[in-house]
Amino acid sequence: MNNFTHKVYLLTEDDATYQALLNQADLPELEITDSRQEANILLTSPPMASPCISEFSSLEWIQSIYAGVDALVPSLENFSGELTNVKGIFGQQISEYVLGYLIQHCRHFNHYQAQQHNQSWQPKAYRSLNTLNLVILGTGSIGSYLAATAKAFGLHVAGVNRSGIPAKNSPFDTTYHIQELSTALKHADVIVNTLPDTSETQGIFNQETLSHCHKALLFNVGRGSAIDEQAIITALEKHWLEHAFLDVFEQEPLAPQHPFWSHPNITITPHIAAISFPEQVVEIFTDNYHRWRDGFGLLNQIDLDKGY
Repeated sequence: MNNFTHKVYLLTEDDATYQALLNQADLPELEITDSRQEANILLTSPPMASPCISEFSSLEWIQSIYAGVDALVPSLENFSGELTNVKGIFGQQISEYVLGYLIQHCRHFNHYQAQQHNQSWQPKAYRSLNTLNLVILGTGSIGSYLAATAKAFGLHVAGVNRSGIPAKNSPFDTTYHIQELSTALKHADVIVNTLPDTSETQGIFNQETLSHCHKALLFNVGRGSAIDEQAIITALEKHWLEHAFLDVFEQEPLAPQHPFWSHPNITITPHIAAISFPEQVVEIFTDNYHRWRDGFGLLNQIDLDKGY
């Protein structure tokens, strides 16, 4: 007879790494199991869990290795346990992605790389980042981290959320209610979407909202469902947008025939703006496991009705 009272099943793209890290953590009364029926904890990638979640008949707690859980939530109608995600580890990566591309764009680094190849010496006028207005949709941990980082570069930063109320010690210069989105976009040089996938955020970037922009740069590092894809092309044609940097899409991978691939003013990346490093995920899981074992509330709980 053993002393294990909890059994965790690993269902990720890198089970071997997670298993090694959990073995190293040596969590009390926790066993890694290969039985889906016996597992009462699931550490998982939501897209991998969604089609087979019904096979886990004893689940009490699901820990997502991602921030986004929208791929899994529709499959949890009969789930009465707790679902948690990972937060607080993506702000640094998102900031690197957004500011890296923003600096490259504003300072014309691609232009100079091409010039070097042609042995051409032609300076090109540019704008400094401290002249730009940044609008971030979503004022949670990712949006706030990005806001603070951007302010270090001198940008004026506005946030958009559901309340229009800034959080205590908010890094945002201005906070708009989501119903004031058109007003926020009128003043935006750079727009970054960090919103989760909900019924309220789907298609939020459409022809009507984008028509309020004027040669803005758009970054989507939230969810692909936030964008009306045809509206993006229209916005670029009408110069409402100058360039779109897109990391997430409704269909992933992006279909080979998709017009985004060949558009000169669209930059595509394969959902890599921020990834889950197993070491960080296991650190969060370890903290939550001790809470779970000791009867305390879990961190980063997902409201299944809201989807975030």
